Amino acid sequence: MKIVILGGGQVGGTLAENLVGEDNDITVVDIDPGRLTELSESHDIRTVQGHAAHPRALRNAGCEDADMLIAVTPSDETNMMACQIAYTLYRTPKRIARIRSEEYIDFKDRLFHKDDVPVDHIISPEQQVTMYVKRLVDYPGALQVMEFASGRASLVAVKAYYGGKLVGHAISSLKEHMPNVETRVAAIFRQGKAIKPMGTTIIEAGDEVFFITDTRYVRMVMEEMQKLEHQYRRIMIAGGGNIGAGLARLLEENHHVKLIEKNLERGEMLNEQLRHTTILQGDASDARLLSDEHIEDVDVFIAVTNDDEANIMSAMLAKKMGAKKTMVLIQRQAYVDLVQDDVIDIAISPQRATVSALLSLIRKGDIVNAYSLRKGAAEAIEAIAHGDEKTSKVVGKAIGEIKLPPGTTIGAIVRGHEVMIAHDDTVLHADDHVILFLVDKKYIREVERLFQPSALFF
Repeated sequence: MKIVILGGGQVGGTLAENLVGEDNDITVVDIDPGRLTELSESHDIRTVQGHAAHPRALRNAGCEDADMLIAVTPSDETNMMACQIAYTLYRTPKRIARIRSEEYIDFKDRLFHKDDVPVDHIISPEQQVTMYVKRLVDYPGALQVMEFASGRASLVAVKAYYGGKLVGHAISSLKEHMPNVETRVAAIFRQGKAIKPMGTTIIEAGDEVFFITDTRYVRMVMEEMQKLEHQYRRIMIAGGGNIGAGLARLLEENHHVKLIEKNLERGEMLNEQLRHTTILQGDASDARLLSDEHIEDVDVFIAVTNDDEANIMSAMLAKKMGAKKTMVLIQRQAYVDLVQDDVIDIAISPQRATVSALLSLIRKGDIVNAYSLRKGAAEAIEAIAHGDEKTSKVVGKAIGEIKLPPGTTIGAIVRGHEVMIAHDDTVLHADDHVILFLVDKKYIREVERLFQPSALFF
């Protein structure tokens, strides 16, 4: 596939790195020659220096024969104009734009059409991150929570600790512990290396375990891996921007939420918008403010300002003063590697959340959900099985008969409203939602081809 990415910043660069090893022809356009040099030297990526919305830059990038344009510059207006020009001048078939401003998002159904602003899909990083954090709040102790089939099934990453019922026991013991709950361990990472999960595999303390189950049973399965944490009740959010405000809006009905915002005018506006959230005007790194607001009683402190250093420092202080858990929004990947598992419990990468949303739009074969995992090395996808026994490589076949690429696991099937854990004798039907885990995403093209019916299918 020939893909033009506009913007070589953290999102554009991360996306290019994810796609470059998958037999794609990638071109990145950016105004910064230094950033383009970094990308071209570290990956097999073609680069074009220029303004992302200028016709000549788009032509030089190959928009005339590109399959897809992905506009992820920092400017909403540049992204929208680039899509308009790519459509008007070069008829680029598919156009995706990153849109941040709520002013545009609120009118998206009326704005984004071929006859108006020709953007096929919009991606809002703030909304993606907000929902990502919300799922982590819903499932205390989880490292990552991915939902499939409109939320009916979930793939959850957890760290195994002593105190978990399954730790020190074989995976096959799960059935004995929970005879009425269907679940599947999709992958295990031990000291950074993938281990193929089998019934005889012993779960060890420190393992990073990915399991899939009906969403209703997530907490029950988590208890097998670690001592179950109490549901979070008291939440403190540092930062009243789009993410902080959106998160407070989602949580305030069922949690006791306090939000710290430095800007007085912004704080007053939030005070009018958020009915059940306590708005505090001040600096989240102010020890006196945290003490006055009883930080020692806070279940989770979530730092989501646009300043990495401020987020890290405020979270470190909050943890030292007694906050039970800390989550931190960090833009720079080097900082994520530095602080996670030390004083920061969960480091949240907005690039990863955005890239996962983009992957869902890029993948072929009616792949409707895709999540980037473990810094982009692994991937979880939801594919819909189409066709029949004559036109499909998977419909009508038992899972044990399907030739899956190395390191690929089918974890579950969602059929209508039923979540079915995959077994070798499970036969796939047309319209099944199939949830797969790829330890090595370099095999993604093979998985896509499996779920593409032949030309005989109409």
